[in-house]
This record gives sequence, C-alpha cells and structure tokens, in this order.
Amino acid sequence: MGADSILPQQTPAMDVHIFFLPFLSPGHMIPMVDLACVCAARGAKATVVTTPGNFPLIRPILDLTNSGSSLPDPVRLLSLPFLSPDSGLPDGFENLLAFPNPDVTPEMSAAIELLQRPFVDLIRQHRPDCVISDLHFPWARDVLGVPRIVFHGTGCFSQIVLGTLSLLGTQKVASHGDEPFAVPGLPHNVELTCSRLPRFLITPDEALIRMGEAYGKSDGAVMNSFYYLEPDYADLMKQWGGMKVWLVGPVSVYNRDIKHRAVRGGVASVGYDDILNWLDGKKAGSVIYVCFGSLGRFTVAQLREIALGLENSEHPFIWVMRYDGDLSEFLPAGFGERKKGMVINGWAPQLAILSHGSVGGFVTHCGWNSLLEGASAGVPMITWPLFAEQFINEKLIVHVLRIGVAIGSDKCCNYAEERTAVAAEEVRKAVGELMGGGEEAVGRRERAKEIGEKAKRAVEEGGSSYDEVGSLIEHLRSLKMN
Repeated sequence: MGADSILPQQTPAMDVHIFFLPFLSPGHMIPMVDLACVCAARGAKATVVTTPGNFPLIRPILDLTNSGSSLPDPVRLLSLPFLSPDSGLPDGFENLLAFPNPDVTPEMSAAIELLQRPFVDLIRQHRPDCVISDLHFPWARDVLGVPRIVFHGTGCFSQIVLGTLSLLGTQKVASHGDEPFAVPGLPHNVELTCSRLPRFLITPDEALIRMGEAYGKSDGAVMNSFYYLEPDYADLMKQWGGMKVWLVGPVSVYNRDIKHRAVRGGVASVGYDDILNWLDGKKAGSVIYVCFGSLGRFTVAQLREIALGLENSEHPFIWVMRYDGDLSEFLPAGFGERKKGMVINGWAPQLAILSHGSVGGFVTHCGWNSLLEGASAGVPMITWPLFAEQFINEKLIVHVLRIGVAIGSDKCCNYAEERTAVAAEEVRKAVGELMGGGEEAVGRRERAKEIGEKAKRAVEEGGSSYDEVGSLIEHLRSLKMN
C-alpha cells in the first residue's frame, strides 16, 4: 500500500460485505466513512448507509476514493429514507449540524427510531455479512441474524472512565458534589468533578441504558484509536465486557492524499489553496490553529474574548468557527485590517492544516476526532472542553499524555449561555505557555511529535492498527463461513 493512496489497484475478492451505519453528525459520520474506505482497501465490500440529506457530506470523499481504484465502486452509498414529518422535525434536519445545540432532541430520537424499518428492508434486500453501526442505533443489533459490531466515537481512556463511573452508580458519583474525586481503579491518577461530567452520569438516561444493553449483546467493538496512544486503557478495553475489541485508528491517517484531505468532511468555505498559501508564508511551528468542532457554539461575548486573546498572543492563527450572524458583531474594530490571523466561518480542511509544518499548536474542544487528529499530526494542544466526554478527553491530553495545556474550562454543558466565561487574558496566556520556549513547552512538543510518528506507523503495513483491521476482516470472514 502506498503512503498516499488508501485503495490499491488490486485487492482480494470482496467476499465479506459490511454495512456501515453512522450516527447523523459529522463527528460520527466522517470517521466511519474513513473506516469503510479502509476496509474496502483490505478486501471487504463496503456500503455506507445514511439519509439523503447527509449525502453531500460524504459523497465527495467516496467519489474520490472510488475514482482512485480500478475496481468498480469498492465503497457504495445507500439511501435510508428520513421521515421528518412523522417525527415532528422540519425538512432538512437530518444532521445535528442543523440544531442550535448538540442535544439529541425527542424529535431527533423519534426520527432515529423511524429509520429502523427501512434499514431492515435494506438488510433483507442486500444481505450484508455484518453491520458496523454507531452506538446510537441499538436496534441495529441482530437484524435478521446479521452480526452487529459497534463503532465507538471515543477512545479507550474515556470508555474506561465512563464505564468505571457508571458501575459506581449515579448516586455515588453525584455525592461528591463539586469536590474533586479520583476515579478508582485506573492506571493513572485521574481526578474529576461532577460539573465536568456528562449529565447522563448524574441523571439516568433511558435511551443510553438501552444503547448500553444492546452494546453488551453485540458481536464486538471497533475503536478509532491506536495502541501506542493509550496502551493501558486499550488493554483494559480488550479485557472488559467479554467481547472482541479492535483498535483500527487513526482512520484519518490511512489516506494522506492531498485531494482526499481537501474534501474530507465537506468543501472548505475558504479556498483550499488560499489556506495552504497563507500557511506557507509562516515560520515553522509558529501558527496556532483554533477549532471547536462542528457542534461547538459560543456566546458573542465569549467569541469577542477569543478574538482579543488570539490577537494579543502575537502568534499568527487560523480560527475556524460556525457563526450564523455577521462576524463584525464580535470581532474587534480593525481586526481584519491588522491581518494577524485567518478566520474561517464554516468548514475547513482540518487534517491538511494540522499536518502543515507552520502549525505549532491546536486550541481544541477535545472531541475525540480532533484530539486524535491533533495527536496524529504531532501537534501539542490547548484544551477547552465543552460537553459530552470532552472533559475526560482533556485528562488524557494534559495529565496522561502530557501534550496539552488546560485553559480552565470547568463546566460540562451543551448550552453556551450556561458556561463559565474564559477571559481574553487566559487565552493569551495559554497560547504563550503552549508555544513558548521553556523546558515544559519543549517537552510537550517532543512528546507530541513522537505520538504523531507512532500514529503514522500504526496504520502502515505491519503496524498495530493495520494488523487489527486485518484481524477484524478475518473475524467477519469466519463468521460468514460459520
């Protein structure tokens, strides 16, 4: 397999057919599409199943992937009807991107339930040998006798922490209040507070209980991670629960083709060449990249503090955001004219930016995909978690891997208005600490660089994740034979 292309010109007979069913959110869809391409490269027939409204998000990457192979459409796309009126959702709300906050609303949950019947029809029609689905589709387990493997959108570390806290019980966890407490039984000392935990750990969630029950009865789990990144927790993950677990990531690193990275996840709202030309004009390791994921939202006041902090840091920056109004509502007067950084309102080619030699730091919300992409690029991070398991991921970056600086975010919350504000001076100080020349900063950069090198080796032939993909496909072949 070449260093740039994911699909070889010849591959073994496609004797295993896998359905890939991602949750309706970019952070879930993109890595699962990556995995579909990886499995196709290793001899499986891969079919991505999603709703029509999500086709524009993933079709460009599938078209480019398929055009690079001599085989006819090794990765296919099937439509799953989305019944918006029956669920109470307006037309066009087929992805969490359309919602003002990352909550899965009752209407969205109803729409997901309505996908079950047409999905069963597709299984009956195409007869795949396996379904690899997101955790959010508990009904995908054992459809017409087809094995189901869960694709985790998080890493082993957060899964072990969440699992440990779940076993403790919500009352025990909640009893700590705002006092820091150590998560018991871990290889590292990990301290958390209730305010930094997802609310389902404090208040039971019936939907998540159902997901957990279906997960426990699944035929295995696939993790978008690699062994070197979290070896202690990978071992625990493989021991826990009595099911097979494969670490196959980082799936974003398998294909290093520039064209592929330019369309992965969408079309950039600023020209791809314009971004690269801007980066080319900056000194090595001097640029700070800022992005809070596809679902990260902030108040106008907080956006203004971020803008001031970045300008005052005296480092060139690329700041990617999603804002529906006019940027002049929060950008300081003269911000554009001073040209200290590039602001991208919309999608950006994150992999390409992080991999550029001029980028020396990453301000991230600690979503697993962003964490993994930053680590795989060998870039140290400033952690600014917002919701879900992101505060747990922060512990991995800052305290376990020691490649990050925490900015001081202290409340796990889906709503921007309820978060504690971070002042511009805190942003400036964090950038200075990360990008500085002291012993700690140099150590972070060295550790991050080593992780980046290990990530690339993991997906190359003979690497740990490369071998795990082979093991996964062989397992599916054996299930088919039996």
